[in-house]
Amino acid sequence: MSPLHEASADVPAADVTVPVTVDDHERCPATALLRRIGDKWSPVLLSLLAQHSYGFNELDRAVQGLSRRMLVRTLRSLERDGLISRTLHAGTPPRAEYALTDLGRSLRALLITLGQWAVDHEADLLSARARYDAAY
Repeated sequence: MSPLHEASADVPAADVTVPVTVDDHERCPATALLRRIGDKWSPVLLSLLAQHSYGFNELDRAVQGLSRRMLVRTLRSLERDGLISRTLHAGTPPRAEYALTDLGRSLRALLITLGQWAVDHEADLLSARARYDAAY
């Protein structure tokens, strides 16, 4: 189990060792996943690909502010993690098509839950930030 794993929402896991070492943190699968999906563009691309498969140029046009270089980099990372697939279609020029994998679809369900939590608690978070900022 990872240091971030919890047995339930209210009871922390008993396997969290104190102190949490740098190695513990780096080896934690939950930390690695949060890094992957916590970047600027992965959630957007996963959301788009949840709707249907896209060609590279379609994705490039679908997201404003995302450079082609960053699009390539993010797609490669998502593909490396098995969250999306890339299929090359013959032609001139060849066409790459991207789609969510079963693993990506299973993660997408969790991202929807996380996103809904963020929407439901946005006012609470903003209020807490305002209290903190006022105190410091």
